[in-house]
Amino acid sequence: MTELSDDRLGAVRLLLKRDDLIHPDFPGNKWRKLAGNLAAAAEQGAETLLTFGGAYSNHIAATAAAGWHFGFRTIGVIRGEEHLPLNPVLARATQQRGMQLTYLDRTRYRAKRDPALLAELAARFGPFYLLPEGGGNELAVHGCAELAAELVGQVPDVDVVVCPVGTGGTLAGLAGGLGPDRRAIGVSVLKGGGFLAEEVASLQRAAFGHETTNWRVVEEFHFGGYARRTPALNAFIDDFAKRHGLVLDWVYVAKMMCGLFAMVQDGRIPAGSTVVAVITGRCADAVRP
Repeated sequence: MTELSDDRLGAVRLLLKRDDLIHPDFPGNKWRKLAGNLAAAAEQGAETLLTFGGAYSNHIAATAAAGWHFGFRTIGVIRGEEHLPLNPVLARATQQRGMQLTYLDRTRYRAKRDPALLAELAARFGPFYLLPEGGGNELAVHGCAELAAELVGQVPDVDVVVCPVGTGGTLAGLAGGLGPDRRAIGVSVLKGGGFLAEEVASLQRAAFGHETTNWRVVEEFHFGGYARRTPALNAFIDDFAKRHGLVLDWVYVAKMMCGLFAMVQDGRIPAGSTVVAVITGRCADAVRP
């Protein structure tokens, strides 16, 4: 846990939960989500992990690494068309971690939970253990609830926990693990993420048998959508690196952090609050001149 000193925070105390330092191949929330699923896959005798994700998905990268480390074959079903050369995320997943990729156009990708599509994939690739997009299922939610317990143990006076949101599993688990007296705020990295609130609620119902009321999703800090960036976001990343010596992951973490500072300044996070920001994506030390 790292405390951040920044004059823009006023009377808000901010700490960073550096989950990006868990393991080089499983940064951030990825190990929290994968651990229970890997154990279940092994118990079921599965030899193949199949999952879904975008071309820059940290979950795709982590699943490929899990297969490489723990002896599973891995299949990544990627949203959209193939683009060559592969970006660094997919190149590492395939060339260094042995993942096999296949692609679905965006219309078919939206049917990723359709039993007919899953049967088609099984016919093509053989039996597999299914990891949902982003790793979000009941086992993942329980893993993120354990993160909440760990975090509260480290910062007992925490009032608000902020995390980025892509598929909702991390926020669902955090809120469930924090208890009713603390709040969780998820910053959506998706344009048009209005469905996320119901997704988080559904994941909580599946994992805990009920929804909690101590969380919310904010949607105005997506900077153009998933894996998109703008000059304003780039400027925020550069300024943060100069101030704090940390280059923020631009797909998830920078958007969350920009949203957090905005919510401090407009009062959605009240003065006097103790806030923990969960660093779920790979960040890097800034290069000093």
